[in-house]
Amino acid sequence: MKRSVRQIAEFVGARLAGGGVRNGDVEISGVGSIESATAADLVFVEEEKNLPFALRSRAGAVIAGEFAASVPSDRPILICLHPKLGFARAYRLLTEPMAPPSSGLVHPTAVVDPSVALAPGVRVEARAVIAAGVQIGAGTEVGSGCSVGAGVSIGCDCRIYPNATIYPGTTLRDRVIVHAGAVLGSDGFGYVRDAKSGAYEKFPQAGRLVVENDVEIGANTTIDRGALEETRIRRGAKIDNLVHVGHNCQIGEDVIIAAQTGLSGSIVIENGAVLGGQVGIGEHARIGEGVMIGGQGGVLPKKILRGKGVAFWGTPAQPLRQYLKQLATLSRLAKRNVED
Repeated sequence: MKRSVRQIAEFVGARLAGGGVRNGDVEISGVGSIESATAADLVFVEEEKNLPFALRSRAGAVIAGEFAASVPSDRPILICLHPKLGFARAYRLLTEPMAPPSSGLVHPTAVVDPSVALAPGVRVEARAVIAAGVQIGAGTEVGSGCSVGAGVSIGCDCRIYPNATIYPGTTLRDRVIVHAGAVLGSDGFGYVRDAKSGAYEKFPQAGRLVVENDVEIGANTTIDRGALEETRIRRGAKIDNLVHVGHNCQIGEDVIIAAQTGLSGSIVIENGAVLGGQVGIGEHARIGEGVMIGGQGGVLPKKILRGKGVAFWGTPAQPLRQYLKQLATLSRLAKRNVED
């Protein structure tokens, strides 16, 4: 979708400099890297040293920090406090339709129970199956091959990509993105062992899953419902591909969870925490507000990690400085043993 640089500047909270002051009507239709941009693309620059490369590129406009404000250029420059953030918001503007659709569309091959409540602008693509009692808010899109279980509630402006499965007992609030193949609200892994026979009896998995506003869930990620209570993913959390979240977990606001991370049951991740790829966390652990866990870090069951902005690494996870000291000590000991 084409937008003028003036429209983009207004949307992202930037001001125009360079050629943008007199050429605010220059149209941009996409984004790109400095190397691959075309004349219709916007690029971003976070560091002053990269500005000359951007200005020599084919890009139609550049979004940069205050350091670019006085640089002479015929190219439109958008001055933004956080260029990368402004760039991301500009992309959202460029990919949104000029006006929301007035009515949705249910594909002829979709199976939608007569009791389903579809708000205006809902789109249901081919071969999707939506069971009885489902409610879907305005502007939401349900991709091809999706399965939405009985009584599920989906809010407004959500995007459910193809072949996602949403079990009964799940609630998605507004502007939730669920990527292809994700499974939401499945039973947790809970069993009770009969000591006499050795057999396992399934423990009730009768709780719910609630996903709050502006959450994004990656492809092939699985999130279990609560056992007797609820699993909850709070506002703004971003979960990567191939992540597993066990039953009764509580994921805080604006939490980041990278790919192949696995969370056991009843874990609490507080607001703003960041979990790197392949992190593993044992049951009933608690990760404090703003804590960062590096890739392949391991947290033992019932462990509590605290310290806003503190980075933890290793298994068992420990503060990064302490972890590096231990690695250095082990390296010295190993070298000494070899020499001996």
